[in-house]
Amino acid sequence: MDVQRFKEVIKKRNETHNEYDYGLEMCWKEEVEILAEDIPSTIEYLKNECTADEFSWISEIIEDLAEKTRSRELVECYKSLMAKFPEESKRYHVDFCIECAEDFLEDTDA
Repeated sequence: MDVQRFKEVIKKRNETHNEYDYGLEMCWKEEVEILAEDIPSTIEYLKNECTADEFSWISEIIEDLAEKTRSRELVECYKSLMAKFPEESKRYHVDFCIECAEDFLEDTDA
């Protein structure tokens, strides 16, 4: 996982106005690409380096990431961060985001 590139995209996403749909979608697409390119290193990053702010931004794309990767381990790792970042989890309804992501995983299990 290219951590520096990920941080740059998060910065760009933070600076993108929430009404600018095209800009948001481009940021989200790039985030998903970065996080999906090497799942083991992404999981390692989430476990050891992910900040509360990054955790919050990932909640926007966790569903798309699950759809692209079909990685239960990745979604479970992200889910485990809810205990580490309870305020952000509550504020950004991360439990609902994870529920949606898990729906993609169940589709592949069936």
